[in-house]
Amino acid sequence: MKTILFQGDSITDADRSRTDNRFTGSGYPTVAAAAVGMRFPGEYECINRGVSGNRVVDVYARIKEDIINLKPDIMSVLIGVNDVWHELNIQNGVDADKYFKLYTMLIDEVKAALPDIKIIILSPFLLKGEATEEKWDVFRAEVEKRVDASKRVAEKFGLPYVPLIDVFDEAAKKTQDSFWTRDGVHPTAAGHGLIAREWLRVFDGIK
Repeated sequence: MKTILFQGDSITDADRSRTDNRFTGSGYPTVAAAAVGMRFPGEYECINRGVSGNRVVDVYARIKEDIINLKPDIMSVLIGVNDVWHELNIQNGVDADKYFKLYTMLIDEVKAALPDIKIIILSPFLLKGEATEEKWDVFRAEVEKRVDASKRVAEKFGLPYVPLIDVFDEAAKKTQDSFWTRDGVHPTAAGHGLIAREWLRVFDGIK
C-alpha cells in the first residue's frame, strides 16, 4: 500500500486526529482521501500531518518525525499564510526570502532522504474576511510574495504546482468571499472542495 501525506497548517489540519491516522479531519485531505479510496480501494493510505498555526519554519522543524519517518510515496504541502499572519499580529512571521530558503531546504532534504517521493506544492491563498480585511492591502501583498516563492520552489525542483490563490480568486467572482472561506483564510466546505478538486487533478497525473 502506498502512502499519501498531506502537510501544512490549520487549513490542512482541519481538526484531524492526533492518535488515529484514519481520521484525516474535516477539510480537503478527507475530501481527497475519500475520492482516492473509492477509486483505488486498498491501494493508498492517506495521512494528515497538518498543524494549526504552522509557518514554513515549523514544518521544517517537523521534517524528520512528520515527513521522513513516515516514508510517503506522495506528499502535498500547503504553507505560507501564517508566515504573513503571524507577522501582522504578533511580529513572529517569516519574511519572503527566508520562506523561500526554508522551503527549498525542506524539499531538498526530503528528496535526499526519499528519492522516489512525488511532491505537490500548493500555493497559499486568502480572500477578504474578518481575519484579513483590517490589513487587507499589506496582507494580500505579502501573501502574494509567498505565492511567488512557493512557485519558485516548485520550479526549482520540477514539481507540480497548484496556484490556489488563482483558484480562490476565480471562485470569488461567482459569489461572495464568505462562501469559500469562513474568515478570509480558513475554507468552508466548498472551499475545501476547491482545494481537493485541484489536488486530485495533479494526483491523477502523478499517481
